[in-house]
Amino acid sequence: MQYRIDKKSGNKLSVLGFGCMRFPKNITGFDMRKTEEMLMRSIEGGVNYFDTAWIYPGSEEAVGTVFERNHAREKVFIATKLPLVFVKGPADFDKYLEQSLSRLKTTYIDYYLMHMITDSDMWTKLKGWGIEDWILRKKKEQKIRQIGFSYHGSRSEFLKVLDDYDWEMCLIQYNYSDENFQAGVTGLKKAAEKMPVMIMEPLLGGKLATGLPKDAVEIFKQANPDLSPAAWGLNWVWNQEEVTLLLSGMGDMAQLEENLRLADKVKPGMLGETELDTYRKALEAINRACKIRCTGCNYCMPCPKGVNIPACFTAYNTVYSMGYVAGMHQFVTSTGLMSERSASPSLCVKCGICESHCPQRLPIIEHLAQVNRRMEPFWVKFIGSCARGFLGKKRKKQL
Repeated sequence: MQYRIDKKSGNKLSVLGFGCMRFPKNITGFDMRKTEEMLMRSIEGGVNYFDTAWIYPGSEEAVGTVFERNHAREKVFIATKLPLVFVKGPADFDKYLEQSLSRLKTTYIDYYLMHMITDSDMWTKLKGWGIEDWILRKKKEQKIRQIGFSYHGSRSEFLKVLDDYDWEMCLIQYNYSDENFQAGVTGLKKAAEKMPVMIMEPLLGGKLATGLPKDAVEIFKQANPDLSPAAWGLNWVWNQEEVTLLLSGMGDMAQLEENLRLADKVKPGMLGETELDTYRKALEAINRACKIRCTGCNYCMPCPKGVNIPACFTAYNTVYSMGYVAGMHQFVTSTGLMSERSASPSLCVKCGICESHCPQRLPIIEHLAQVNRRMEPFWVKFIGSCARGFLGKKRKKQL
């Protein structure tokens, strides 16, 4: 495992951080046996930074349970986040921090982040509620060690937030397909002058690993058949000297083992002009195929009308990257189009709740209308309606 130094605290951090939002699941929630195996194997492999959040269902509890049972707390750095979307006033600061501490079964948080700051106005409101004094108090109480923020907004607003407080770290989205998106390379370089910068979405929610168009996959394969598309994606981020670590939301042991192998030998500046040209060619192929830039983070969910928004967008993109049949199969199965309870985009009533929660600031309502037009022509709607009618009658009979 390679390590890079947090210039604010002096902490030695593994270049591979474990993003704790996508643990293995079973019908009841997280598969705790597999989750524990992965967490402990990652520590064995040298990972020492684990990123979770109050808002990730069951994640803090899982991390806390595993680390307590295996006496691992003092071996790792834990990052979690204050859920700004639920904070209604200063009294909520203590409420959510204490809940996170309880769930994580710890007395302190190594890296505590303001979750999903989108602009400077949001930070100004928090300051008006006394967040700066609160942070000082929590540090004196030794409940918070390093303070930071995760960001989803424009580059100009990022720079304002960055300069307005003595932050000790930040978490930004960054990958080879998003070099100029959100904080972007400009924000990365500016932030790295002051503090450690952690990277989320290095594979764009898995799209750069398993959702690439065939042309892009072939470009990477021809350049180096021994590297997977995921490896190409992670190496691009690790190549940046300004990056302290990246978070990978690993969902199975195979992903973890591949990432551990990669993290053993990465270093800044390891990519030559030939490799960088491969990324440029692959990106051209991706941009030709990808229509909706959804990362599948699920912050837009749940939809009050039951629309499976990320699944709709994934299926729509698959139509253009892997063909209509593959995309339609995804759409029908993931939206339950033939079941009694559909999650179809046609259910959208344009309430806008999803758009207010989207970190990417996507025009979700407009995109759902696109998906509806493309994926639900009259014959698909007719078949779906017939299937739902049949299932409804069958269920009534059983009752």
